[in-house]
Amino acid sequence: MEARVVHALQKRQVSLLCVFLGVSWAGAEPLRYFVAEETERGTFLANLAIDLGLGVEELSARGCRIVSDETIGFLLLNPLTGDLLLNEKLDREELCGPTEPCVLPFQLLLEKPFQIFRAELWVRDINDHSPVFLDREITLNILESTTPGATFLLESAHDSDVGINNLRNYTISSNVYFHINVHDNGEGNVYSELVLDKVLDREEVPELRLTLTALDGGSPPRSGTTLIRILVLDINDNVPEFVESLYKVQVPENSPVGSLVVTVSARDLDTGSNGEIVYAFFYATERTLKTFRINSTSGNLHLKAELNYEAIQTYTLTIQAKDGGGLSGKCTVVVHVTDINDNPPELLMSSLTSPIPENSPETVVAVFRIRDRDSGNNAKMVCSIQDHLPFVLKPSVENFYTLVTERALDREERTEYNITITVTDLGTPRLKTQHNLTVTVSDVNDNAPTFSQTTYTLRVRENNSPALHIGSVSATDRDSGANAQVTYSLLPPHDPQLPLGSLVSINADNGQLFALRSLDFEALQAFEFRVGAADRGSPALSSQALVRVLVADANDNAPFVLYPLQNGSAPCTELVPRAAEAGYLVAKVVAVDGDSGQNAWLSYQLLKATEPGLFGVWAHNGEVRTARPLSERDAVKHRLLVLVRDHGEPPLSASVTLHVLLVDGFSQPYLPLPDAAAAEARADPLTVYLVVALASVSSLFLFSVLVFVAVRLCRRRRAASGGGCSVPEGPFPGHLVDVSGAGTLSHSYQYEVCLRGGSGTGDFKFLKPIIPNLQFQSIGREVEEYSSRQNDLGF
Repeated sequence: MEARVVHALQKRQVSLLCVFLGVSWAGAEPLRYFVAEETERGTFLANLAIDLGLGVEELSARGCRIVSDETIGFLLLNPLTGDLLLNEKLDREELCGPTEPCVLPFQLLLEKPFQIFRAELWVRDINDHSPVFLDREITLNILESTTPGATFLLESAHDSDVGINNLRNYTISSNVYFHINVHDNGEGNVYSELVLDKVLDREEVPELRLTLTALDGGSPPRSGTTLIRILVLDINDNVPEFVESLYKVQVPENSPVGSLVVTVSARDLDTGSNGEIVYAFFYATERTLKTFRINSTSGNLHLKAELNYEAIQTYTLTIQAKDGGGLSGKCTVVVHVTDINDNPPELLMSSLTSPIPENSPETVVAVFRIRDRDSGNNAKMVCSIQDHLPFVLKPSVENFYTLVTERALDREERTEYNITITVTDLGTPRLKTQHNLTVTVSDVNDNAPTFSQTTYTLRVRENNSPALHIGSVSATDRDSGANAQVTYSLLPPHDPQLPLGSLVSINADNGQLFALRSLDFEALQAFEFRVGAADRGSPALSSQALVRVLVADANDNAPFVLYPLQNGSAPCTELVPRAAEAGYLVAKVVAVDGDSGQNAWLSYQLLKATEPGLFGVWAHNGEVRTARPLSERDAVKHRLLVLVRDHGEPPLSASVTLHVLLVDGFSQPYLPLPDAAAAEARADPLTVYLVVALASVSSLFLFSVLVFVAVRLCRRRRAASGGGCSVPEGPFPGHLVDVSGAGTLSHSYQYEVCLRGGSGTGDFKFLKPIIPNLQFQSIGREVEEYSSRQNDLGF
């Protein structure tokens, strides 16, 4: 904070130093340039770079401009060479009228840094106007009794030039009666008097015609002529005399047309026509004749046109009173125009900078000048702008002001400012002028894109089609233009094992996310990544948001039966004793589903059975149980078709076939079903693993059986003869194999392996379960019954 304050103070000191230097240089003597009127356009006047002590490149870099009210169109500055050229021909008489010298002020404005130099263009007069008489003929009535030396005031000529080129002398054509006296009234006006040299004799010369020539002081001189017609009259010995020789009046500039200015009065002691006085302007310019008129009989001076203090402050009129005898007198009327506050202040804009970058410190927005064409307090002005704006007015020299920003602007807070500059004079009543400026604030990339959410959660169902639109992210930028154009991109994931580039893509323009390939819930249930949003500013700004994609499960996996296997070369047969009661567990169908949730909920249903109503399947756990007690009339072989179905939408299912053999006892051999077809082995890896496991168990089982057979054979050889399998007494021997319910069976069973007696081949005779709670006698009876049943079946 302290560093910012020190920086601001240093900048303010630099600004004040620049203003002080501008004031000191502007207060020096102005630069003066001289040019003669009617000079051709494009004439070289001076080199401003040399006059200002600057280099040409520095003059151009500092933005040198000509600022003036009147001369801005007359002068032309070449920024490449610094030459000041005349832009058009000048007419000194049109620009300055009778004012001498003719000075046109202007200012040289340097913007960077701000500096003003005063300058003046002096327009020199050339002798381009000849003296002109208002009347082509002047008539003088002179009494014949007039004594020599009498003077007669003659009408003056008018020359628009000034100085030495103005009217300087009068001459008259050669004659014996008159000569010319030339006088200067002290105000630069030259007039002539006709002086009588010789007594006139009306009877000898009743009329004279002379040529009056007016000459200016130019080189070569110019001239103008008029005719003097002299009528010799009878005697008139009294000249009209004005009551006052000088009249001074003050007239407000807002006096209406036709209002009375002053009344002049003259008297003549003669009688008759010689005492009748007529008033008229004696020496009057064209401007005077347009502004005033005089009543020839009353001497009342009236306004003929509106007055303008800012154009002419004083009028000097010469009024002549002439009697009927041709004698005349004159007086002077000085009319002072008084100023009223009739001109509102003016604001002349020199430069305006818009738009302004939003992060710019104190910046000069506008340079302007104010003026008021009135005088006194009517020309004093106060300049102001509205309150609560980050701008301030700083006065300079020659009524120049600069509009400067107080601090750096913020476009996101406000994009433009409508500034009203009010200039009020101190006259009565006060007049004011308002000038409206619109300053726009240009954007700077100072805002990073902002996501509408910090975390987005998207859900997509598995097995989707590629290029599926799965959602959108959205970010906004408070800047404008290219600084607000947001582009989206995928950022590298934190997990290097996640193949993000093959999973999703994003539209860089609108933030829409698409799945590039079909997703598999069983392989990938959810993943997350980050999305970046960057603007197109320089330098670019960016932000991030987290996107979580949840893969919803679809019912795309049918149930898979683990037990009983359906791909074996021989069907699996379940043995059920006929003594089994209702609810006896025959087998358990074991199945799994690769889906999840409801799609993995399995139910079991018995679709088809050899004998309906004998077996039933529990819907929830797949257990196959007897529905009623078995009887002798039930068939020996049964085939059950069990359907396994999930709860997906739509549901998928699988079926499994069970072969059940009803036996009277577990001592009879296993009978395979003749109509069972070997199923083709599946190539599924899980099936392979199950086959390997079952093969291992079967190998172990066969090895045990072989050992058991070998022991039995050794015992039979010792025995004399036997027709059946001897059953040991007491506890079951250790050579019986115990197979626990690792598959679908939940109970433990024991099997006894017996070989047919008297057979040299040692063929496998039967596989019989040994139930612990049965008596030895019942076991022997079962063996005899099973032997007789084998004989009936043809074994």
